[in-house]
Amino acid sequence: MYTPRKLVAAILRRCPWRHCHRKQSTATTKLSVSQALAASVEGEEAKNIKIQGWVRSVRSQKDVLFLHVNDGTSLESLQIVAEPRLKNSAISFGSSVEICGTLVKSLSKKQNVELKAEAIHVIGECDSKDFPFKIKEYHPPEYIRQFPHLRCRTNAFGSLLRIRSEATAAIHHFFKSNGYVHIHTPIITSNDCEGAGELFQVQASNREDTQEDDGGFFGVPAFLTVSGQLHLEIMAGGFKKVFTFGPTFRAENSQSRRHLAEFYMVEAEVSFTERLEDIMQIMENLFKDTTTALLSKCPEDMNLFFKYVSPGQQGRLERILKSNFIVMSYTEAIEILKKAETSFQHKTEWGCDLQTEHEKYLVRHCGEVPVFVINYPYSLKPFYARDNEDGPQHTVAAVDMLVPGIGELFGGSLREERLHILHSRLNTLGLADTYQWYLDLRRFGSVAHGGFGMGFERYLQCILGVDNIKDVIPFPRFPYSCLL
Repeated sequence: MYTPRKLVAAILRRCPWRHCHRKQSTATTKLSVSQALAASVEGEEAKNIKIQGWVRSVRSQKDVLFLHVNDGTSLESLQIVAEPRLKNSAISFGSSVEICGTLVKSLSKKQNVELKAEAIHVIGECDSKDFPFKIKEYHPPEYIRQFPHLRCRTNAFGSLLRIRSEATAAIHHFFKSNGYVHIHTPIITSNDCEGAGELFQVQASNREDTQEDDGGFFGVPAFLTVSGQLHLEIMAGGFKKVFTFGPTFRAENSQSRRHLAEFYMVEAEVSFTERLEDIMQIMENLFKDTTTALLSKCPEDMNLFFKYVSPGQQGRLERILKSNFIVMSYTEAIEILKKAETSFQHKTEWGCDLQTEHEKYLVRHCGEVPVFVINYPYSLKPFYARDNEDGPQHTVAAVDMLVPGIGELFGGSLREERLHILHSRLNTLGLADTYQWYLDLRRFGSVAHGGFGMGFERYLQCILGVDNIKDVIPFPRFPYSCLL
């Protein structure tokens, strides 16, 4: 005796329509370009394959039509071989297509497989005359940057985006495999973590002007975050290891090759640590593990940059990965700079902040390997950096990691966990009332802790040898430019 549910199931098993529908639904196999290129067709052809993507090249001969189609899953495109009868005037460089056919072993030495087309459907036409990128033409980064809505169609930027995606995954894997808890720190905040005042203030666009003492939408002045560090420190009071990875914002009026108004930061905090060396080791491990993963998981995309963007970069990168990073104090760095035969634009006196020209020189001086500069002057670092209580040159337990071609990549410190010292410094700065909550963290179960931040775009510049930071982020934001 069938129950209602079993009866329906039995009818469906015997229904001719169901079997017909099943055959139709499994008639074609949809593959990405990367899957098709990796497929093995030795001894047996793969029939009824469907590929969707954008045309990268068209070559028509008397007896055959050749297309190269890419869908963003790999640098290499899939070659399509079709009979002349399938030629369509709408098929052009940049047009989107859906192609069905048989995946066969290629006769060409340039690829292992190709798709023998049986049907070509043009989904979206593209006027190659108006399309800003021309087939087989070199387009400099400055030109491509003018078309943020289209530049993902270029080989170099497609490779950059895949590398960026893999780097993101590798960073998350590093922290997860080492026991860190991922924290979503807020984008809107009332804190100025860096204390530099380069903030974007947040206001509601539909809010009517009211009295001057009105605190606005949130009741207090609110800003786009410049760092998630202070919020991570809160979480480090309940978790031994935490990290965040998200956008940060600086209203710095600079259009240089190394600055953006919006960029991504990787930040971490570790509790129960009293040694700056522990923080430095995490920085070094993060850099090396992430870079090693990229070389392993996206070699074709990395090689494009090594070959066309920064020749020699692969050798330099492999040398960095094999090297022990150099450690020097700020005082030692200043002495090296003073003895340098190079003329610097900025002063090299003790107590002056290191500028990019100084940082790059120090890296060159040490043989083009990353350099940790530690124990900076007390006056140069924010209030949360731990006081070394030394003299006569007063320093804090802070560290910057400098890398070839970039300068500062990481910045970190031990945090001041001693309530009386932190309270005294905040009083001196007139910030004690503003940061009462921060003092509470020291009142209630305080522990020694430290952390760091790494600029994600600068990291990509470093490993790929890209000169301009605007070319390693999908939609660059900088003064007088907010396209899209």
